[in-house]
Amino acid sequence: MKRSELNKLIREAIRFVEGRGIPLPPFAHWKLEDWQNFDPNAQEIVDNMLGWDITDFGSGDFYKVGLLIFTFRNGNFNDRLKYPKMYAEKLLLVGKNQELPYHFHWSKMEDIINRGGGDLEMQVYNSRENGDFDDSDVHLTMDGVKVAVPAGGTIVLKPGQSVTLLPGQYHCWKAVNEPVMLFEVSSTNDDNVDNRFHSAKGRFPSIEEDTLPEYLIFRDYGQYIKPRT
Repeated sequence: MKRSELNKLIREAIRFVEGRGIPLPPFAHWKLEDWQNFDPNAQEIVDNMLGWDITDFGSGDFYKVGLLIFTFRNGNFNDRLKYPKMYAEKLLLVGKNQELPYHFHWSKMEDIINRGGGDLEMQVYNSRENGDFDDSDVHLTMDGVKVAVPAGGTIVLKPGQSVTLLPGQYHCWKAVNEPVMLFEVSSTNDDNVDNRFHSAKGRFPSIEEDTLPEYLIFRDYGQYIKPRT
């Protein structure tokens, strides 16, 4: 993905979300110069991968296969003493007909909540120990109601509806009718180690630096934030 595309996507995301009455925290608006003058008191943002995240999952076509994420809060897999928070909250923006590829999480339990827009169609499978799809029914909870979905079956989340996904449950989705704004409430999350994709090429995008970043995604922090001397 080109850096100019990432800049554009984040600008559009801010307008989209705040235009729907959901104000974002100050660090969502930080520009490159703000990060380069980073206050060490904000180190939790860096250590726990808060902020923007954009990926095309190695597809080369973000608008077909991709996801835009903003992480509000998160704990830390590697330093639970310093960061004892056991939960995470994310905003997920899914474009019309944009797909999220099949994956599951080794540790994370998550609620996916449709907060507005179109319908979200989600396909689910259980996983086998070798990572293949299992042919057993997938047992989910949708807004407090237990449901059994046949392997590879589809559930639909309309605005206001949610589903709880357990570790090891494969899921993929697509927004239909119009873009969808999701919220994710989950246990502590580390996308560096907690994703198992079925066939996607990778979790993080390769970036062509055709211009300077206007905003940073969390994978940029190590490159652009310099310790104060």
